[in-house]
Amino acid sequence: MPKKAPAARPARTTPADPGLALVDAALALAKERGWRSLTLAEIAAAAKLSLDEACRHIPSKTAILDRLGRLIDEAMLAEGAADPEDSPRDRLFDLLMRRFDALQERRAGIAAIARDLRADPLASLALLPQLERSMRWTLEAAGIGAGGLTGLARVRGLGLLYLAVIRVWLRDDSEDMAPTMKALDQRLSQAEQIATTIGRGPRLPRRAAARKEADQGPE
Repeated sequence: MPKKAPAARPARTTPADPGLALVDAALALAKERGWRSLTLAEIAAAAKLSLDEACRHIPSKTAILDRLGRLIDEAMLAEGAADPEDSPRDRLFDLLMRRFDALQERRAGIAAIARDLRADPLASLALLPQLERSMRWTLEAAGIGAGGLTGLARVRGLGLLYLAVIRVWLRDDSEDMAPTMKALDQRLSQAEQIATTIGRGPRLPRRAAARKEADQGPE
């Protein structure tokens, strides 16, 4: 008696953007169950992708968070560069609020991931390159130099500021994000004052020397 041919597997429809499908699936599952216990197999299944398809597009959970960061970068940059007529502080405020608007659309899943990352320092450290990339794009869109050692200091300083405001955003359950905007404005004001003080610092000794020389007059 001839053997029956194995039943054909149902055709799997690949999402138009598999990477985005994996991000959305990961956020939905994290909202329900948290982030640390999720497996890539579960995320792939929820995204309706085979494991090999998922691996081709996003090979790790860190890569899922990296793709999420890129989505936020793209949302911020989609509106174009900040208005060059505005002050640097206002430009940064506008650009960072664009980021929070994009985060707000995925709030529940991101909040669940953030809770678990606080207990996983190594996973948090793995995201630092992504944070620096995002802050570099933010500075570029604001028309503020991000190159060289000075630029690196700006990138890292802005990253610390952004993380501080994210902590406020995670507790902010208002519809208009007023507490988040207030915290961002305050942090940018503090950063502006520090930058102004540092910028003036090196010139003070030279001014004092010039005044001393003028007071002494020619010998």
